[in-house]
Amino acid sequence: MTTAPGTYAPKPGAAPLPRMIGAQAALETKMLLRNGEQLLLTVVIPTLLLVLFSSVDIVDTGKGRAVDFLAPGVLALAVLSTAFTGQAIATGFERRYGVLKRLAASPLPRWGLMAAKTASVLVTEVLQVILLAVIALALGWSPHGNPLAVLLLLVVGTAAFSGLGLLMAGTLKAEATLAAANLVFLLLLVGGGVIVPLEKFGPAGQHVLALLPISALSDGLRDVLQHGAGTPWADLGILAVWAVVGLAAAGRFFRWE
Repeated sequence: MTTAPGTYAPKPGAAPLPRMIGAQAALETKMLLRNGEQLLLTVVIPTLLLVLFSSVDIVDTGKGRAVDFLAPGVLALAVLSTAFTGQAIATGFERRYGVLKRLAASPLPRWGLMAAKTASVLVTEVLQVILLAVIALALGWSPHGNPLAVLLLLVVGTAAFSGLGLLMAGTLKAEATLAAANLVFLLLLVGGGVIVPLEKFGPAGQHVLALLPISALSDGLRDVLQHGAGTPWADLGILAVWAVVGLAAAGRFFRWE
């Protein structure tokens, strides 16, 4: 069919895949940033914990300034809140209301939808890290270590928590996901080495808790940023195992309806 200059002919078909993923990722990010409950988890709670425990001597964090111990742990908490808790709750209710079922019928493939959700999580985490780092620096934080090691820890940690969050959202009912995700968030906040050092739980408890992904991420970040250590391969190994298991289980058992 020929068209006259200045007119437009229909061009049926799906948009290029990168454009579809980018558009969905932008939509996911906007919805997350407009959600008050998500902002409470991702921004308000980590910020309040950082400021409060850095300013008031509530927990014995060992030698040195409290903010040097707390800042890496709060960064790990930010990853947990976005990649696990926030993503699990949002995806769980999308599944309940049939949003995932409708999106699965669109030209965007299912793996593309998951890629868009992951991209949205990463964008949100970048904003979180910038905000928390600025606040920590204002409180006197003096970070050390290799930024590439920090980036690697954050990326692998994000993969671990994303897999676990999607597994929960894809297997439990939305209400159960809401309750379980918030409960896990609170338990890991207390027992994951974020605010309270793992040494406070005794030798036996310390060794068990050290295998949790939040403990591996917070300890790894602390080794690099507080003590200037090299790449913490042991902590990365723990996170990698959680990532592989979580993502594989999510891919196997995730239900779209």
